[in-house]
Amino acid sequence: MESRKSELNGCAEAELKEFSPHYRTQYSVVFFSQIQDELEQPKEKIKQLLKQRGPPEAGEVLYEEQVLHFEATRKWEERYVVVRGNYCLECHNSFETFVKGVPPRHKLLPTGGTVLTTEEKYMAMVDKCFPVSETNNVNEKFAPPIIGMPGQFPVYLRLPYRRDYYFCFRQDARQAEFLSILSDCIRHQNQDFLKKKTVEVQAFLKAIHLYRQEKGSYDSWKMLIGSDVRVLANLVMEELLPSLEKDMLPHLKARKTERKRVWFATVEAAYFLVQECLFKGMSALKEECRKAAHQQEVLIRSDMDQILNSRTYLEGKLRASVLEPAEKFCSEGVQPYLASVLEELMGPISSGFQEARLLSDSQMDQLCQDFQEGGVTNELKQALAKLSRPNLLSCYQRINSLHDQLHDLQERFGFSNISSLVHSTQIDLQQLVENAAYTFHLLLYKDIEDNPGNACSAMEKSRHRVLKQYDYDSSTVRKRIFHEALVGITLPHIKKTLAPTYKTELQGLKQLVCADYSNFVHVHNIYEGILLQILNKEVIKVLEEAARLKKHNLFTDTRDLLSQSSCSSLFSTPFIPSNPARMLGFHGQLQTQPETPTFIQTHPETQPEAEPQPPSLLSQRGPPGWGAR
Repeated sequence: MESRKSELNGCAEAELKEFSPHYRTQYSVVFFSQIQDELEQPKEKIKQLLKQRGPPEAGEVLYEEQVLHFEATRKWEERYVVVRGNYCLECHNSFETFVKGVPPRHKLLPTGGTVLTTEEKYMAMVDKCFPVSETNNVNEKFAPPIIGMPGQFPVYLRLPYRRDYYFCFRQDARQAEFLSILSDCIRHQNQDFLKKKTVEVQAFLKAIHLYRQEKGSYDSWKMLIGSDVRVLANLVMEELLPSLEKDMLPHLKARKTERKRVWFATVEAAYFLVQECLFKGMSALKEECRKAAHQQEVLIRSDMDQILNSRTYLEGKLRASVLEPAEKFCSEGVQPYLASVLEELMGPISSGFQEARLLSDSQMDQLCQDFQEGGVTNELKQALAKLSRPNLLSCYQRINSLHDQLHDLQERFGFSNISSLVHSTQIDLQQLVENAAYTFHLLLYKDIEDNPGNACSAMEKSRHRVLKQYDYDSSTVRKRIFHEALVGITLPHIKKTLAPTYKTELQGLKQLVCADYSNFVHVHNIYEGILLQILNKEVIKVLEEAARLKKHNLFTDTRDLLSQSSCSSLFSTPFIPSNPARMLGFHGQLQTQPETPTFIQTHPETQPEAEPQPPSLLSQRGPPGWGAR
């Protein structure tokens, strides 16, 4: 046992040792980019439309309900399940223990989870995850993991490298409510950490991409989910599983159900041990990089112009070599397919956003009908709180149909990580709907205050203004989603195709960088930035054409807004967007510059070409604790 633990720790430490140089390099590059953004003159102030509701506080309760849970004792027990604003699922003994502040029995982060509602589909998925060896009888089936189901509506939660969880309900409405919040938890646990704009997270994202590319993997990785430690642990487990299979399976002589239990328990134990080792190592590595960055800051600020000149010189050398062949490949191997891929993206995504609009409109209309008497009552407050978090499951299902629409991308571009695109799009939709509810809340209170004797008219006025602003923000969000998706789908294909040609040359160009500035000017970042600029031109063309034709109600610029909506002074508060080095929204490949529109991505080490600046959805956070979530 100790030898196995030592072996697992050795694997984790070896992986981290290989990864660390990439992280150190990218930490310095991103830190430099952050200071550069800080020193640049403030960008043009952008007006916001819908007021953006801030994220829930970590301790805010989003869901609480009595739920039947299958315990490790192999018995069904009633537990009081609570989901907080950190999207962690807690299982308490009872409502009473929850109210008293007793710690929960279990805390579950469902990162990477898959939710199923039938035993057949669940067993089929488990069967696929159990490795087949020569000693296994392939015709032998697993026995069901649970018996004596106390209700008609089960929920199976399948988790990578961890034991599964089982829940049960006696009413389908309660099952649907639980499915909705559990799916929210999975989406946010998968994506929220990696969307942070901190130096640590952005450096990690770029480093993990370059690290995998060094090993020959250019695809959008499905296991790029959760925290940095979890992502590295996923990487280690992918490499460990074959040796675990080879060492364990021949010695498991029991029936398949027991072999399965032992196998998954062993994998989970290995996963936790690897994470524990990596957590210590990553903590030390981040602290080392923070100290190094602090020491580098004086040099960066004093020599900013020289560093930028060094970067510009290297970029010029790279452009002379890369530009023509890269443009040729992009125009022949990528551009002809962009319009058709965009069409496949626009249908399901726009359908989901449109259904959400109809749902919001219906709920606002119902609220207007129910509260025609006017006045801000407790009942109105409760109705507005309910409006802030509708069940978007049907809208999400429309977006989920991207799995069917985009299945051919694997063959053409080697892209298979559709789940990440789906999840990030669903999060964007959720945020937009919450923004609309929050805006309606603010406008309604203001209009009732201004017109206390005509509450019905005030409500209708607020509703129509929110819908018009929703349409414009929906267009802006979807254009950004489409842009990020097209880049995320095609850029890895470009990099992989051109890698054999330029890999050696890139190594040689490193010597052109002044040694004093080599921490801040990285040849691979500049090279990929050039590729991204080339691709961006083609992507922008197809997006502009789609907007020009008003496909799926996409707007072209602010003139469309003027014809669609008049903005109240309540929504004209200007702001200056912060601009740390940024990555693509659904874990695409590269970072962004502040000069670009919200749906155009560039690299921090490549000077972007001038582009028009559209309005942004970014805005200030609303008052904490507004509405029940």
